[in-house]
Amino acid sequence: MKKTWLLGFGFFSISITWALYNAFVPYFLEDYISSVALIGFFMTIDNYFALFLQPWIGSRSDRTHTRFGRRMPYLLIGMPLGALFTAIIPFHTGMATLILFMVLMNLAMSLYRSPTVSLMPDITEEKRRTRANGVINFMGGIGSILAFGVGSVLYKAHQSLPFIAAAGITLVSLFILMTFIKEKRDAPGYQAQTAAKPKVSFRSQLDRTTVLLLAAIFFWFVAYQGVETLFTLYGKNEVGLTESQASFSLTFFSLAFVLFAIPSGWLGGKFGKKRMILIGVSGLLIVFSMVPLVDSLLLLRILLTVGGLFWACININSYPFIVSTGSEDSIGTRTGMYYLVSSLAAISSPPLLGKLIDGMGYWILFYCAAGSMLLALICVLMIRYPETASPSTPKGATADLS
Repeated sequence: MKKTWLLGFGFFSISITWALYNAFVPYFLEDYISSVALIGFFMTIDNYFALFLQPWIGSRSDRTHTRFGRRMPYLLIGMPLGALFTAIIPFHTGMATLILFMVLMNLAMSLYRSPTVSLMPDITEEKRRTRANGVINFMGGIGSILAFGVGSVLYKAHQSLPFIAAAGITLVSLFILMTFIKEKRDAPGYQAQTAAKPKVSFRSQLDRTTVLLLAAIFFWFVAYQGVETLFTLYGKNEVGLTESQASFSLTFFSLAFVLFAIPSGWLGGKFGKKRMILIGVSGLLIVFSMVPLVDSLLLLRILLTVGGLFWACININSYPFIVSTGSEDSIGTRTGMYYLVSSLAAISSPPLLGKLIDGMGYWILFYCAAGSMLLALICVLMIRYPETASPSTPKGATADLS
């Protein structure tokens, strides 16, 4: 478990960077663009690169064999570049340089995101992965809290300070991972895993369970990505919050997620990942439906807090679930598939919701998010999978989650 906590620093740096990006970059774009739809588009244009890079790199890392390990070479290249481009985003000189820095930062992060995530199942046996995912997401949630809480204070002092701090944290996290995580030592059966093996194709992984789960992941990320990306603008223009109040309000969502991350992993291991996901999707559907009905900052933050608890039920259990439906040889490939659909959601959600906001107003944001959660719920309810079986269980097993 000690290694899991140390590995959590990789998630910590990723989470703090993405949270800052989603919270403050829309303000930079707003200086040049008046359309919310266009802001949403430019906030996701980088994901077009991630859409192709992350699945390919995840699959490629399954077959990488170096003295540093399978995943670590991608971290050694991507994290320093990601830190550099994160730090220079606030120093753009116009819209063109802002977009350039955004794209370069996200390209760099695409190099190491899937390999970093794949390290967890690499060094953790299957029965402990849900709890381990709770631990590393706890670390990631701490990063989000710092981004929204401390980040809002730093932003008020100078808009560049949160990004410079995130870059420094990324470099420190890389040093910790390099020092304490040794794949050849920590990953069970590392030599067997890295022996020459045929490429695991995406098509071979697309059974009924995986397709339904990927569809559910897509729909709940459509809801989550749209809300996370556009919430600060929603708070400013619909609720009448200041920029710092809007960004700080997201701290309540992240704090609740952090507090429930480890318990959610424990509950998922004890009662089943599907059951916890169902609770989370149903609860977040209700929360998103209620947000447009409140105009009080206190009530809004209470709803965000409850929403963070339900998001933990979903997010902590979904990645171990999709990994568990494949073999140990397909961990990187399935990690890439997970980020493929989440990137598709990130690409489609903010510009689509932004277009609806342009035409109907900000109130439509959370109703659309609730509708997307409903579609995710339907997909999860259709899943039948023998969760108690090992990942190598042959297809057609009759055991079921329900």
